[in-house]
Amino acid sequence: MIRYKCIISYDGSGFNGYQVQPNKRTVQSQIEAILAKIHKGTNVKIIASGRTDAGVHAKGQVIHFDSPLALTTEKWEIALNSMLPGDISIRSVEKADPSFHARFDACGKEYRYFLYQSPKRDPFQRDFALHYPFRLDLEAMNEAAEYLLGTHDFSSFCSAKTEVTDKVRTIEAIEILQESEQICFRFVGNGFLYNMVRILVGTLLEVGSGKRTPTEIVEILEKKDRSYAGKTVPGQGLYLWEVYY
Repeated sequence: MIRYKCIISYDGSGFNGYQVQPNKRTVQSQIEAILAKIHKGTNVKIIASGRTDAGVHAKGQVIHFDSPLALTTEKWEIALNSMLPGDISIRSVEKADPSFHARFDACGKEYRYFLYQSPKRDPFQRDFALHYPFRLDLEAMNEAAEYLLGTHDFSSFCSAKTEVTDKVRTIEAIEILQESEQICFRFVGNGFLYNMVRILVGTLLEVGSGKRTPTEIVEILEKKDRSYAGKTVPGQGLYLWEVYY
């Protein structure tokens, strides 16, 4: 068996998330269906660096799978891309060490969240960014972001539905970048909890709109209680941008 590592991109708009779910269209089920065809009906399981929710996109999701087929990486790319639907793209394929694991070997991830501030809705951005036509104080949001850097218990910024008990994570970088009417929130860390980035963005937006002060972030972290943080923003503005190994 040969282990292959792939970097994939997908438009999450038409999927019920990444992970296989009964009778629902997911990224994993689409790729595994194509691999089964290539392997003449034999099921081939793929492992990803992590799951993404319905409507969430990926620029640099990483998966691995094992196959007895000794195709060149170029032929794997061509075969997969020629059979996959248009909302999934295989960006690269490479042979990996048999011990490589897309999830457990990941040492960090980068997520980006996009919003646009045009006074009017843009139908061409509705699936790819959050429409937020309100004034924001970027200086206040950047000040608030400073309090989130480093290692903290992020219980307040995690969905109550999570089954994870250890909620300590390290955020290495947060950038809030504005270009014309678009704002990009960039987060880099060693790992992220369920809905963590979307709750972080929702809380920073409340700071930017004057509903909270930047220093309130310290109290929110100390409370370790989801009810103290801001709303969870919608999924369409979120992208899994890169996975680090």
